[in-house]
Amino acid sequence: MKFGISQSFACSYLSDEQETLLVYAEESDHSTYYEMLMGAGFRRSGTQIYRPHCASCHACQAIRIPVNNFTPSRSQKRILNRNSDIKVVLSEEDKAHYYPLYENYINSRHQDGSMYPATPEQYASFAHGQWLNPLYVELHLEGELIGIAVTDPLEKALSAVYTFFKPSLAQRSLGTFAVLQQIAIAKRLNKQHLYLGYQIDRCQKMQYKRNFLPHERFIGQKWQLITKKDW
Repeated sequence: MKFGISQSFACSYLSDEQETLLVYAEESDHSTYYEMLMGAGFRRSGTQIYRPHCASCHACQAIRIPVNNFTPSRSQKRILNRNSDIKVVLSEEDKAHYYPLYENYINSRHQDGSMYPATPEQYASFAHGQWLNPLYVELHLEGELIGIAVTDPLEKALSAVYTFFKPSLAQRSLGTFAVLQQIAIAKRLNKQHLYLGYQIDRCQKMQYKRNFLPHERFIGQKWQLITKKDW
């Protein structure tokens, strides 16, 4: 297996840090090694499989939920109840009306991020599978598509790639709701884990991830179980 190290660039999450990536550099066999690399703290962005490799900062911690041990908190149960009128549909096909929802979400909520402004090419880079076929968790309210969670299916796990939703419904906590649905789907499919990417405790936008308990974090080259809040 071949790996390369990227040049340093401004961190997307911590403004005072520089970021370097360890990148899987093989031209083929992505589908063969993807799940193994996920188990070693890697992540997919488009066709690139990478892991943070920063010399002076170790804030990024891969995080995953052992779905059979997960119990929703009181606040998460309230989110489920609040959204009990939402219909969840699982699709294996990217559909034309997904992109306008994505574009509205990025251009309304993430104008300060690297994904702004939204483009069809940018969307396709993660939503279309070249060496795997993503699942699309559709959220419908009164017949209207209001959210999508793009999810990678692995042999033993699911990996949450990206979630976007109708910006005017932010008060419904649809990001958390989508994770709860992905946990339920993983259980139904007899998967062991739901990967959530990276947790950075100093990044406010990521704080919701650590509320899913118990969860595991990849620290010191091994997965460590977190069973209760430590903040």
